[in-house]
Amino acid sequence: MRNVRRQLSLVLLCTLPGALAVARDYTLAFASFAPANMDIFVADADGSNAKAFLPHPGQDYNASFSGDGKWIVFTSERDGSADIYRARTDGSGLERLVADPAFDDQAALSPDSRQLAFVSTRSGQADVWLLDLRTKALRNLTNHPDGDFRPAWSPDGEWVAFSTERHSTKTRSGFGVPDLPTEIYVIRADGSGLRRITESATYEGSPSWSPDGKYLAVHQAEAVEFRRTVNPTQVNGPGTLQIAVIDIATLSQRVITTGLGEKWSPRWLTNERVGYVSRTGLEFSSGAPGLRGDFRSPNWSADCRRVVFHRDAETARPPFRREHSRDPQFKLIRSGIFPSWSPRGDRLVVNDQAAGGMRNNLMVMNADGTARSIIYSHPDKNALAPVWSHGGERIAFALGGFFQMLPNIPRANADIAIISSDGKDLQLLTSGDGNYAFPSWSPDDRQIVYRSFQPPGLFIMDVETRVSKPLLMGSNNFPSWSPKGNLIAFAGNRDGNFDVYTIKPDGSDVKHLTNSPGLEGHLAWSPDGEWIAFSSDRGPFKDESALYVGNAQSRADIYVMRADGSDVRQLTDNQFEEATPGWLPLSFGE
Repeated sequence: MRNVRRQLSLVLLCTLPGALAVARDYTLAFASFAPANMDIFVADADGSNAKAFLPHPGQDYNASFSGDGKWIVFTSERDGSADIYRARTDGSGLERLVADPAFDDQAALSPDSRQLAFVSTRSGQADVWLLDLRTKALRNLTNHPDGDFRPAWSPDGEWVAFSTERHSTKTRSGFGVPDLPTEIYVIRADGSGLRRITESATYEGSPSWSPDGKYLAVHQAEAVEFRRTVNPTQVNGPGTLQIAVIDIATLSQRVITTGLGEKWSPRWLTNERVGYVSRTGLEFSSGAPGLRGDFRSPNWSADCRRVVFHRDAETARPPFRREHSRDPQFKLIRSGIFPSWSPRGDRLVVNDQAAGGMRNNLMVMNADGTARSIIYSHPDKNALAPVWSHGGERIAFALGGFFQMLPNIPRANADIAIISSDGKDLQLLTSGDGNYAFPSWSPDDRQIVYRSFQPPGLFIMDVETRVSKPLLMGSNNFPSWSPKGNLIAFAGNRDGNFDVYTIKPDGSDVKHLTNSPGLEGHLAWSPDGEWIAFSSDRGPFKDESALYVGNAQSRADIYVMRADGSDVRQLTDNQFEEATPGWLPLSFGE
C-alpha cells in the first residue's frame, strides 16, 4: 500500500498543473561495437606467458611502458569516463593521472617520464594535450578543429609525432559515414615547429620513432583497402595495410611488409626491427613471428624483453552490464543490438549477433541478463530489430536480408513478421519482393509502422487485415511510434543527411527536430513519451578509424532529447559505435 501511495503521489507531482517538477530517472539498453571487456596484459616480447595487468570489469586499453620500464600508463573506464592511469609494472601504485568527463586516451610518457602526451576531446575535438606530472599543468599541444591522434615522443623528448584528420574531406563512403584519411605531423613539445611529414594518397597512422630518432614507422593503406577494413559487412574480405618507414630528414618512404591483410600499430624494438600486429597475432619485420592470438596496440619495453597490449577478456555475447552515462538521470545497460523490454520490464529481447549485417536470431533473457534462450532462428534469413508489443503477447521483427545500400550486396527481400512472446506462431505480415524493416507498434497494438526500402518510405499496416498505407514517401528510416499515440519519430534524409523528424500518424505536421552535421538514427521513445533516444555521429572522431575493424561509424554515441527536439543530452562518449537504444518501462514502486 505504501508503494501504491508513493506511485500516486509521484504521478500527481509530475502531472498536476503548477506542481513541483520531479525529474524521473530512466534506464536504457543499447548496443556497442566495443569489445565486451578489454583488459591489459603483459607478456614476453613474442607475446608468450601473457598475464593480466590489473583486470577490472571496466574497459582498460592502449597501454605503454615508461622509458625506464618501471611504469605502465593506460586508459581505463573503471571510474566512468575514459581517463588516464598509471601503475608500476607489478600492479602497485595505481594512480589516476587525468580525470575529466571528456574522452581521454592514447597516453604516452616522455622519455624522462616528466610529461604525459595524450588525446582528449575536452576542447570539443580530439587534440593532443600535455600534462606536466610534477606541476599538473595542462596544455593543448595541437589545438586544431580537426582530430589529432596517437601521439609518440621522439627519443630525445623534443618532438611529438601524431596522426591527424585535418586534411580529410570527410566525404561519406558507400556505407554513409565519413572516410577518415589521416596524415602524419610532428611538433616540438613547446608547440613550435609544426611540420607535415606525409602527403600522399594513402591513409597513414600510428607513428612510432626509431631509437635513433631518424625514422618514423607508420601503417598505411590505399583508400579502397581502408574502406574494406572498416566495412561492417566485410563483403569483400579484409583490407590490406602495410608498414612503412619514413626518413625524417628526406621524407622518403619505404614499405617494409608485403602480402595481404591488415597490419597495424608499428613499434620499433631496435633500429633494425619493427614489431606490429595483424589479425592473427604479433609480427616482426625480421626474425621469427610472434605468438598467434589477439594483440591490440602493443608497446614493447625499452629493453625489448616485454610487451604490453590489450585484448578482449570476455567471450560471452551479447554482453549485459551497467555502463557509465554522462547524465545520471539516464542510466545505461549495454546489451545486444536492438534491445526491447517487455511491458513489465521483466524480460529483454535482443539480437544475438554483434552487428545487424550478420545472420541474427532472437534472444530473450531475464531483466538481469540471465536465463538466455533463442526463441526464433531461421537457417538462412536475418531476424532483425525485434520489438515487444505493448500488450506483451507478441514480438514484431524484420526477416530477410538488409544493407541494400552497400555496393556488392545483392538485392534481398525482407518482410515484417510477428511471433508470440514464446517464439511460436510465426506470421509474415508482408509478402512479395519488397524490403521492409524496423517495425514499431501503435500503443493499442493494432497497427505497425515500418520502413520500406523499395519503394522508399514509411508505411502503416493494420495488423489484423494486413493492409498497408503510405505514411511518408522518400528516404526515411527507423520509425518509432510514441506511446502517447500522437506522433511517429523517424530519421529522414531530406538534404543529404539523416536528421530526426516527427509526423502525426495521419501523415500531417512533419517537424524537423535535429539539424546536426552527423547521421542520426535508431530512434526510440521513452515509456512516458517525453523523450526520444537516438544514435548520432555528430561528435568528433576520437581515434584512427583503421584501428577499428568493421566499425565504420566509430564516433556514434547515444543521445536523448525532449519530444520537441529541445534539451539534447549526450549519454555515451567513446571511440566505438553505439546505437539501437531501448527503454526500460518506468516503475514508480521500486
